[in-house]
Amino acid sequence: MSDFDYDLIVIGAGSGGVRAARIAASHGAKVAIAEEFRVGGTCVIRGCVPKKLYVMASRFADDFEDARGFGWQVGETRFDWPTLVAAKEKEITRLSGLYEQTLGNAKVELIRARATIAGPNAVHFSDGRTARARYILVATGGAPVLAPHVPGLEWGLSSNEIFDLPTFPQRLLIVGAGYIAVEFASIFTRLGSQVALAYRADLPLRGFDDDLRSRVAEALTGAGVIHHPGALPTRIDKSAGGYKATMSDGETREVDALLIATGRRPLTQSLGLERAGVATRENGAIIVDAQSRTNVPSIYAVGDVTDRINLTPVAIREGHAFADSVFGNAPTTVNYDCVASAVFTTPELGTVGMTEAAAMKDFPALDIYETSFRPMRATLSGRAERVYMKLVVDGASQRVLGAHIFGPEAGEMAQLVAIPMRMGATKQDFDATMAVHPTAAEELVTMRSPARRHRR
Repeated sequence: MSDFDYDLIVIGAGSGGVRAARIAASHGAKVAIAEEFRVGGTCVIRGCVPKKLYVMASRFADDFEDARGFGWQVGETRFDWPTLVAAKEKEITRLSGLYEQTLGNAKVELIRARATIAGPNAVHFSDGRTARARYILVATGGAPVLAPHVPGLEWGLSSNEIFDLPTFPQRLLIVGAGYIAVEFASIFTRLGSQVALAYRADLPLRGFDDDLRSRVAEALTGAGVIHHPGALPTRIDKSAGGYKATMSDGETREVDALLIATGRRPLTQSLGLERAGVATRENGAIIVDAQSRTNVPSIYAVGDVTDRINLTPVAIREGHAFADSVFGNAPTTVNYDCVASAVFTTPELGTVGMTEAAAMKDFPALDIYETSFRPMRATLSGRAERVYMKLVVDGASQRVLGAHIFGPEAGEMAQLVAIPMRMGATKQDFDATMAVHPTAAEELVTMRSPARRHRR
């Protein structure tokens, strides 16, 4: 340690950085972690956690309506936006404090300053000091991208600001069609906003299975969301009542707020990577190998800043693997097979493995199993809602390649079905598994005949 102040300096106290710091310290390393904002990163402060809380809040709109079918007489209801914002803030403050407590218990030094790389083993902090470390880990995550670049774009909000609007937007235009866009469309329409969704493609959620994409679009329409497929704003003007968005399809929309949800990019700008010679991609993503090491042996990177799979659990797993490999004498790499994910629209989407379209390119024989049915709750509530499930199966080995679910608790089901899929389960393994009745998930083990087969 004579030449270094620390064994490890972590830049960014999000989920991946905190996990890496804590595990490295548990292996005996002297660790510091630098964070210029709040401990917890995107997920805790302005991402997964507050978003899921808002999803839960929005679903009460359906719950109150559905209760009548089960014999409940529900009186007048009223939603209060400031109450939700305050409750959310209280919870993420609590969680951020727990993250800080975890770092303290692990004897990780928290440096509340912006950190930039000053060299292969040097980090400069905005409080004026510079420290040397045997290793540097970059875990700065990502940031929203505001696009398209049109006049008035500066009036738009990103997902960072939408959580804390001082006034609830009665009219909201969302630009984008990724999971952030459709989730907030689902949230705000249920909370009482008139929501319009504008996107370049014909369907939202590019990259997901097409059967799920079409059902998400239908569900959003059924909830009251207005779609503008193939249309984007060409200019945004301030108006007396809010903002006027001129669309490429010729329409104009008067709205109270605009959410620009057109993607995210790795947060590497002005980080000093060039001073150490760290290689990046065109979008700023740090290039790493299977051990999360950059082309500079002393500098590593994990999480969204590497633009591999941009999910919080992946960042955590990468941070843990890094710490075990470098400080725990236990070389570990992350397996990215069968990473489950969810989109928390209402109903929600859960998916694991290959889409049908992707599997058709890689496998000469496929069996596609699918089912669609009314969830049990809808039989009494009268809601026009259906659950959809699909299994993509290799026609030769019968291994389950993909599972795609749209309906209540789809995310929970995706998490569980990822386990047997990662272990190489076949369709026969699914068939041999006893069903739990009455549940929606039992349909995953009771689909007997393929809906279609692909052969080439």
